[in-house]
Amino acid sequence: MDNPSSGVSYKRADASYFEKRGLSRYAGVWSLWALGVGAVISGHFSGWNLGFATGGWGGMLAAGVIIAIMYLGLTFSIAEMSPALPHTGAAYSFARTAMGPWGGFLTGLCENVEYVLTPAVIVTFITAYVNSILGLDPAYSPLVWVVFYVLFLALNIFGLELSFKVTLVITLVSLGVLVFFWISAIPAMDFSRWALNIGVGPDGVPMELPEGNGPWFPFGISGVLATLPFAVWLFLAIEQLPLAAEESVDPKRDMPKGIILGMITLMISAFMIVLLNPSLPGVGAFHLGTALEPLLDGFKAVYGDGGVVLLGLVALTGLIASFHTILYAQGRQIYSLSRAGYFPTVLSVTHARYKTPHVAMITGAIVGLAVMMAIWFALGAEAGGSIIGSVLLNMAVFGAMFSYIMQAISFILLRRKLPGIERPFRSPLGIPGAVLTIIIAVVTLLYQVQDPNFTKGVLWVALWFAAAIAYFAVIGRHRLILSPEEEFALDHQEKARAALKVQPAE
Repeated sequence: MDNPSSGVSYKRADASYFEKRGLSRYAGVWSLWALGVGAVISGHFSGWNLGFATGGWGGMLAAGVIIAIMYLGLTFSIAEMSPALPHTGAAYSFARTAMGPWGGFLTGLCENVEYVLTPAVIVTFITAYVNSILGLDPAYSPLVWVVFYVLFLALNIFGLELSFKVTLVITLVSLGVLVFFWISAIPAMDFSRWALNIGVGPDGVPMELPEGNGPWFPFGISGVLATLPFAVWLFLAIEQLPLAAEESVDPKRDMPKGIILGMITLMISAFMIVLLNPSLPGVGAFHLGTALEPLLDGFKAVYGDGGVVLLGLVALTGLIASFHTILYAQGRQIYSLSRAGYFPTVLSVTHARYKTPHVAMITGAIVGLAVMMAIWFALGAEAGGSIIGSVLLNMAVFGAMFSYIMQAISFILLRRKLPGIERPFRSPLGIPGAVLTIIIAVVTLLYQVQDPNFTKGVLWVALWFAAAIAYFAVIGRHRLILSPEEEFALDHQEKARAALKVQPAE
């Protein structure tokens, strides 16, 4: 079956094709909430703090507010689109319906970069904590990466119910750890002395102010804007929730609730951690600007070094929660593009017993590890995890920003092209919220270019984009499958054309 207007060809797969790619339903509202919050929560344990080096405390807070506004526009948009198009494809599905096969593929490709590389960033931070706890030589870091990938791939593969139960438990534990930290930190905080201990040196780089009491915005407005990519880490991956649509018991009812509850939870947590972590004696914003284990440093400031192993294990929980849940998202994202033929269809085969996309998850993990290893050996072990983490973070954020722009455009186009489709939830921010998301995402991308580690990362992303687009142009677009996402898009495309034909003349 050809679609000349899009330059693609379809085939209708038989029942056995989808039987080999079956999923099962389990998730309710709280499972979805845990999936969204758990995916992001590691960003409150590590990563976000690198923004102190570019914006100071005030710059980090302002950037966090701007990025929160962007994510509100995005999450309200996907809270409307996901129950209206309740398919595992999520971002790809939204863009496919709004912009055709090429728009769907490019959006899915951007999201693929995010979900393959974000676990790699998180495992870098996990390794920093493990090295600190056990006193391991950083030269063994690649071994730690492999151990964590294998362990959490197994948890994700051997049963959907197990995966969601683990997600709920470790998300609740992670939030409990953060609340415990907030309660512990409030009596010890000295905001002016420590959170405001960054100044600008003669060479324009951050310098530590021994007495604190520095400016809120040491690098001005440009510092705020340069900090936007790091503030993204406070919310990155909340948008993965729609990937669970075909594993949700009632996606039309539960998906919007899970997304909105998750976003509210994350905004509260983000403000508390940005306020308290740098305000502790001996920690400070200047130190956190290069720290890989900021929450552990915070616990040490309150409780000392005596219980470093216990404190380190406690601080690991959030990183583990996000690593586990984003591996889940990675598998579903690759699975959906493969099931529809955009990626090789073998990647979407699910486990015969557990009905989980094990081939997609293993393949995504291998690619993520390969990128990490390549950067590790290219830069040398002596470069340290902070550079590798920063390079990977830039790559993940780069993919995410393009994905957000495409999803916001999809929202606007769906409002205009398909006003009549059932929308169990409507975004209160509407099209203006989506436009604001696009503007902030574009500005974030522009300032990301200024990060010296950006070019190291974006080159890899560009190569992956080039290879994937070439595959789709030559092979993939001629082998598309009428998956649920594709059938929905084609069906509504035909209805829209029919409606135009019967419109009365002016």
